[in-house]
Amino acid sequence: MNQVHAYINQKRRKYLKWLEKVCNQPSVSAQNRGMEEMFLILKELFESAGASTQRIETAGYPVLIAEFQGESKSTLAFYNHYDVQPEDPIDEWETNPFETTYTEDLIVARGAADNKGNIIARLAAVDAYQNVYGKLPVGIKFIIEGEEEVGSPHLELLAREHTSEIQADAILWEGGLREYNNKRLHVGLGVKGIAYIELIAKGAKNDLHSSEAAIIENPAWELTWALATLKSKDEKVLIEGFYDKVKPLTEQSKRFIETLEFDEEYTKANYEIDEFINGVSGYDLKKRLIAEPTCTICGIKSGYIEQGAKTVLPAKATAKLDFRLVPGQSPEHIVELLRKHLDKHGFEHIEIKSLNHLEPYNTDPDHPFVKLVLDAVDEVYEEQPIIYSNLAGSSPMYKLLSNCPMPAVQIGVANTNSKFHAPNENITVDDFIQGTKVVATIIKKFKA
Repeated sequence: MNQVHAYINQKRRKYLKWLEKVCNQPSVSAQNRGMEEMFLILKELFESAGASTQRIETAGYPVLIAEFQGESKSTLAFYNHYDVQPEDPIDEWETNPFETTYTEDLIVARGAADNKGNIIARLAAVDAYQNVYGKLPVGIKFIIEGEEEVGSPHLELLAREHTSEIQADAILWEGGLREYNNKRLHVGLGVKGIAYIELIAKGAKNDLHSSEAAIIENPAWELTWALATLKSKDEKVLIEGFYDKVKPLTEQSKRFIETLEFDEEYTKANYEIDEFINGVSGYDLKKRLIAEPTCTICGIKSGYIEQGAKTVLPAKATAKLDFRLVPGQSPEHIVELLRKHLDKHGFEHIEIKSLNHLEPYNTDPDHPFVKLVLDAVDEVYEEQPIIYSNLAGSSPMYKLLSNCPMPAVQIGVANTNSKFHAPNENITVDDFIQGTKVVATIIKKFKA
């Protein structure tokens, strides 16, 4: 791969110009700003690199499918998205968010990390490989949607109705991180799912004088009592059956957990906390973070909470909760168990409103594609990677891959200081170039 890597170094200015072009174009899906223009820029860019492209319409924004022919029938896919978060708060940006700026070794622009830097790094890898060798060893397929930042509402339908356009032998997911200080690359093999719900307790038709609390039920108390039944003080979720379908960790997954770095003392100091839950530390802390489900109260609202006093008996109380789920669990099943739990404890009148669900998705850590990616990482990076059998967060991985199953691995060009979704989003030039080289190496090694 020395020739390809040398070509990437030689053409770095060309590839950075590509990155500037896409980052300078706003594409904010939440505001329908610049989306069509962004789609057309990408379409033209991919076609100029030799791809055949297809536009798939959705009820939202179109999906771009870009394909490169290879010498074998094997196909490696890339999932990415061309939409970005709004740039607010604009006054906290040090530069124009949609005008790519170089600050020392940083590339600063909205979308540089999430997700345009990864799109261009992957396209650059394909371009470099083609220019050095003339042909790709395998087919390459890009799947680039425009709605990831608003929850990918049409991705599951896309997978069902356009299975042949999406199906491949393996897929590199949208992107990942590299440690900013020690440069260790994160390699993700899956994501947690999420069941996000709202609990609603109702009392009288309107707020009342608090003196009537002697005879009228208070929904805030009812909701509080209900919430208290969900978890014990040692953090165990008490919903019957909650853990029953959790898949046990493989020995490889346990070894991967050992690769994680977690600076406990720095984290405690940064968050200004004395200890973690139940004093957990070491392997058990890392296992909880990436391999165990959670039940979290995200917010509670009821009655009067503003300045001063208002003696009120609230008519309504609500709480928003999320359950982070691991392989084996499903959001719908967890909501069913929650309903049974509340009914069993006398809270039949508390309403459950489902707000957002994502299924967990996990690639077998023993799959050959995982080893292939890790071998490529070892060739390109000097530092040992950090391997996540599951990322602690969630993504729409299941939406795309449930009907088009394939092993999925997540690596990318961002870093832990990239300021995702925040002002002054950035990546480093070195991470962009290294990320391009590792994708080219994966292409070389890939066999279905």
